[in-house]
Amino acid sequence: MTETAVDPSSITDPAPITAPVPVIALVPPELSGQRFDQIAAELFPDYSRARLQSWIKSGDLTVAGSPAKAKDKLHTGSQLELRARLEPTNPEWQAEAIALDIVFEDDDILVLNKPAGLVVHPAAGHADGTLLNALLHHCPALEMIPRAGIVHRLDKDTTGLMVVAKTLQAQAHLVEQLQARSVHREYNAIVCGVMIGGGSVDAALGRHPRDRQRQAVLANGGKEALTHYRVLERFRAHTHIVCLLETGRTHQIRVHMAHIHFPLVGDPVYGGRFRMPAGADASLIDMLRDFPRQALHARRLELIHPRRDELLSWEVPLPDDMQRLLAALQSDRQAHVDV
Repeated sequence: MTETAVDPSSITDPAPITAPVPVIALVPPELSGQRFDQIAAELFPDYSRARLQSWIKSGDLTVAGSPAKAKDKLHTGSQLELRARLEPTNPEWQAEAIALDIVFEDDDILVLNKPAGLVVHPAAGHADGTLLNALLHHCPALEMIPRAGIVHRLDKDTTGLMVVAKTLQAQAHLVEQLQARSVHREYNAIVCGVMIGGGSVDAALGRHPRDRQRQAVLANGGKEALTHYRVLERFRAHTHIVCLLETGRTHQIRVHMAHIHFPLVGDPVYGGRFRMPAGADASLIDMLRDFPRQALHARRLELIHPRRDELLSWEVPLPDDMQRLLAALQSDRQAHVDV
C-alpha cells in the first residue's frame, strides 16, 4: 500500500483547471515542529518538492489561508491549504477499456471489488493493464487527480474492496481518514496452521534488509504496523480468519501472519514450507498445492462519506477460489471426524 509519487512539475497543458475549493490537510503530532516545506512534502506526497516550493512562494499553498515561508516551523493542528492550478498528473497514462466491478459510485467516490491478477498502479513491468488505466477509461476526469484518485492499494493477487476519490476534496478527506485510522478495513484470509484463538500483531514493518522486493518485521527503523485477527473456522491444518487493519503497510497481513507462523495459503513470497493435513485426499492436495495466489480478500470497507459526512459501509462475498478452498477443507475435516 505504498505508492510512488508523481512529479506534476514535468507536465504541461494549455488549459489547466483551478480547484474550486482548497485541499486541506492538518499537521499531525509526529510532524509538529518541522519546517513548512518539509511538512508539505509529507502531507502532499503526490507533488514534487520543487512544485510545492513554487506553490509556497506563489501563495497557492498557505497555512490557515495566509502565506508563510518555507522555513517556518509549524505545529500540531496547523491547517495547510492548497489552492493550485491542476494539470493532468501523468500524460503517459492511457485509458483502457478494462471491466470494473463497481459496488458504489457517486460524484465524490467510487467503491469497487478488485479481482485477483489486477495490478493497481502502473510500475516497472506493468506499464498498462492496471486498475488506474481502467479508472481513466471509466471516468476520464480522474486524469486531473493524483494517482487517478487511488488512495490505498491491494496487492496484485489480493481481491476485494477499494475506494477511489473522484475529486481533490474527496481525496484529501479520505487520506485524512486513513491517516487517522478511522477507515474500517476487514479482510478474510485462510492461513496454514490451526490457531487456538484471535489476537493482535504489533510489529513494525519495512523493506527486507537483503531482498528489496519483500517486507519484513524490523526491530529498528520500521514503520508502525498493527493487525488484529480472530478465528472464523478451524480445519485440520488450516484456519479461516478475519483480519482488521489499524495501519496499512505494504504486505502487512501477509508479513504479520507469517511472522507468527501462520502464513497465508498460496502466498508465493511469505508462504514458507508447503503444509498438508495428514491423510488428505488427492483433490485437496492438488487444490492446496496449486492455489494460484495468497488467500486474502478485502471483504468489508467502512468510511465517512467525504461530502455528506455520513458513515457508509460495503461488503462483498469471498471470491470463488476461496469459497472452493473452504468447501474442500470442510469436507476434509468431516471425512476425518471419526478417524
